[in-house]
Amino acid sequence: MVSANKIEILRIAETVAQEKMIDKTIVISALEEAIAKAAKSNYGEENEVIVEINQENGDISISRKMLVVDEVKNKFLEITLKAAKKINGAAQIGDQLLDPLPPLDFGRIAAQSAKQVINSKVREAERERQYNEYKDRDGEIVNGIVKRTEFGNIILDLGKAEGVIRKDQTIPRENLRNGDRVRAYIYDVRSEIKGPQIFLSRSHPQFMAKLFTQEVPEIYDGIISIKSVARDPGSRAKIAVFTEDGSIDPVGACVGMRGSRVQAVVNELQGEKIDIVNFSEDPAVLVSNALSPAEVQRVNVDLERKKLDVILTEENLSKAIGRRGQNVRLATKLLNYEINIMTDQEDSEKRQQEFKEKTDNFVKNLELDETLGQLLVAEGFSTIDDIKDSQLENLTKIEGIEEDTAKALIERAQEFHEKDKEEISERIKELGLSEDLRSLKGLTPGMLMTLGEQKILTLEDFADLASDELTGGFDVVKGERVKIQGYLEDFALSKTEADDLIMSARNIVYKD
Repeated sequence: MVSANKIEILRIAETVAQEKMIDKTIVISALEEAIAKAAKSNYGEENEVIVEINQENGDISISRKMLVVDEVKNKFLEITLKAAKKINGAAQIGDQLLDPLPPLDFGRIAAQSAKQVINSKVREAERERQYNEYKDRDGEIVNGIVKRTEFGNIILDLGKAEGVIRKDQTIPRENLRNGDRVRAYIYDVRSEIKGPQIFLSRSHPQFMAKLFTQEVPEIYDGIISIKSVARDPGSRAKIAVFTEDGSIDPVGACVGMRGSRVQAVVNELQGEKIDIVNFSEDPAVLVSNALSPAEVQRVNVDLERKKLDVILTEENLSKAIGRRGQNVRLATKLLNYEINIMTDQEDSEKRQQEFKEKTDNFVKNLELDETLGQLLVAEGFSTIDDIKDSQLENLTKIEGIEEDTAKALIERAQEFHEKDKEEISERIKELGLSEDLRSLKGLTPGMLMTLGEQKILTLEDFADLASDELTGGFDVVKGERVKIQGYLEDFALSKTEADDLIMSARNIVYKD
């Protein structure tokens, strides 16, 4: 017969399984574990207790697992063949035998212990269910209700789980209160000891992209694709859209009738202004679209270094830069190119200055006359290494350069390279740069010397830098556009390359 306590425990298991939406077998397994724990305390912890519950009638069998041996050395875990055959006539040496134990009187303490074990196992099963449910939902938008706020982080009740919007993933100045219904973007799901962590965001660029997908049927159906998104959360955003269907205006489709579609997204993002631009594979065209309302005159593209020099008139300069540099900053994110904004005059001055610097370099270090130096620059030779690595026939093709002159140019360039290499090496030693900084992959001897002369001597010094400090650029100070000189600007380092170098250093310095 099953005691009243047994029935009660089974009822608990049934109820818990239904409430928590987990498999009943998980709860029964927890129950068996709890009874086994109680049996061990009664019959001895040394025993290997096995409990089986019949889910049909509630019968509980309690046994201890024994190994059949010739000679018993551990009476709790071993049994002789003779004794084993009394339990099971077919028993043989080496068999595992279940030796039935007398029924237990499951009192209040045992029942309470069982309940605790069940609750513990149920929590584990519930956490696993939640993780399995959300682990493949990265990139989705979910609806939730604000449950509470903890240190600026917002906890959302998602129905079957909780999600967290960290402070840095909220929209600035957005005031969410308990009970508010909120939409958010799942950007990460992790399984941790305390349970699944579902990380949500309202500031992520893809949150806006997903909102457009919900509002614009053409995007949902794949007719229009979102190529890139850049956001300054709560303030302004840019989104580049594209379609291969010539009959559809992708920008107009995203705006909607009287702006209804884009307005729905704007409202969800607390009034964030959104610029929708036509995407182009040509970065010059795309940057012109992205910098609207500024009118671009021309764009110089450096595909290798992912740099764009955007030239425009003085009256369009402030429009292109935007308030506090916001417009050009968002355009930079949208294209993933470094964008330099300049006037036509600045571009002309820059070209003249670069031409003069290259010419002077050839004249001084290769001992050439100015005319020959200018000729080399005009033909596309920028550095002494360009001449050093050049083929003889490439130089003799230039009008006015004979074979003897070409050979002499290459020899002088090779001699200068070796001499320069030695001088730089000695200078690096004199400056006292640390070994770990000198060993950082991607930094050339010339870069190292330049860093050393700027008192950047250790890997820690380098790791503390920002990419703009290496590459230089422009900034707006008190309404005025100011040129910022970068430490390694002369080495034509792109922002992406600078970021990679700095992150490599930080990964080494802060690895612990």
